[in-house]
Amino acid sequence: MNPFTFQTTPNVLFEAGASRKLPEIVGSFGAKRVLLVTDKGVRGAGLTRAAETALTSAGVTLDVYEDVVADPPSTVIEAAARRARELGTDLVLSIGGGSALDTAKLVAYLAKSDEPLDAIYGVGLAKGDRLPLILVPTTAGTGSEVTPISIVTTPTTEKKGVVAPKLLPDWAVLDPELTLGLPSHVTAATGIDAMVHAIEAFTSKNKKNPISDQLAKQALALLSANIRTACTDGKNLEARSGMLLGSMLAGMAFANAPVAAVHALAYPVGALFHVPHGLSNALVLMGVMRFNLSHAEGLYAELAPILDPAAADLPQPEAAKRFVESLDAICRDCKVPASLAEVGVARQDLERMATDAMKQTRLLVNNPREVTYDDAFAIYAEALGETRPAA
Repeated sequence: MNPFTFQTTPNVLFEAGASRKLPEIVGSFGAKRVLLVTDKGVRGAGLTRAAETALTSAGVTLDVYEDVVADPPSTVIEAAARRARELGTDLVLSIGGGSALDTAKLVAYLAKSDEPLDAIYGVGLAKGDRLPLILVPTTAGTGSEVTPISIVTTPTTEKKGVVAPKLLPDWAVLDPELTLGLPSHVTAATGIDAMVHAIEAFTSKNKKNPISDQLAKQALALLSANIRTACTDGKNLEARSGMLLGSMLAGMAFANAPVAAVHALAYPVGALFHVPHGLSNALVLMGVMRFNLSHAEGLYAELAPILDPAAADLPQPEAAKRFVESLDAICRDCKVPASLAEVGVARQDLERMATDAMKQTRLLVNNPREVTYDDAFAIYAEALGETRPAA
């Protein structure tokens, strides 16, 4: 058996209404001044209200930074960190989607370590101290609450990652009630994102390990069983709970068996066209799956019965193909956009996108099949088509 290391968030609270218990967790750190990192949409939707009320009632001084935007630019992160230092923040709390959680991780680190953000891009370079950190996701997608990763958009619109165990929070608080109001299109895109995390962790060329494998399988089972219901019946708490738990388990999996070409090709879509991360993944997913099929056949076949129990009786090549078909059916049923054209991409953009995708070397090395510039261009060209080809 290959040696491996597995690291994850040390404390997880999963419960409907869990966000109302934040004062107890904050109190365990002796924190008196808390910076809440969120965005205007989440706060405007009332998703932080219960936590804000509970914390202020408990005597906590609560400052709010609500200027987070999708695919957080380095300038936003640095501004939030400066504010945390100026305020004398004791603890960072984030309630929001992946962009807010990613921002909060770096705010907690930069506010305490006082290092420049530019110095910690890459793997294992953030080694200093950070402030106590609590993350509360409001989408079932990124799994950011259990990953040591923050993705930043640089001033040149390149996506760069900070990957270090120091970014794992002290607590992940999962409250499925916070996801009940998610629109169907957001539920679909973030749910597919979480499924991608599970699939890419299971098929990762590097650091694939038995713990991540089991988490990925369980995550895929929960997500595939609940995503259609969550999209059509958004107030279904059981379906929302399954999605949120599945997202977290997928996050634990890919934090230790890293993602690959789907994410590498998705990043330029998000950075250049301001497309939410989950949707960017969904738009390139099927092209990458078909591209990988020849090199990941055995692994896809192993996952196939999770999406379609009948695949268990099929020969390996047919089971693998059924897996890709089943995933495509989920995308269609959840009304995920079928073409890059729907988010503003034109054929003349593909060259730059493929060039930028090839810069994501930390991700591409994990793909089951080597991806060249020509491969990336061809996958984008396929995703620009008006309809999806048959799997």
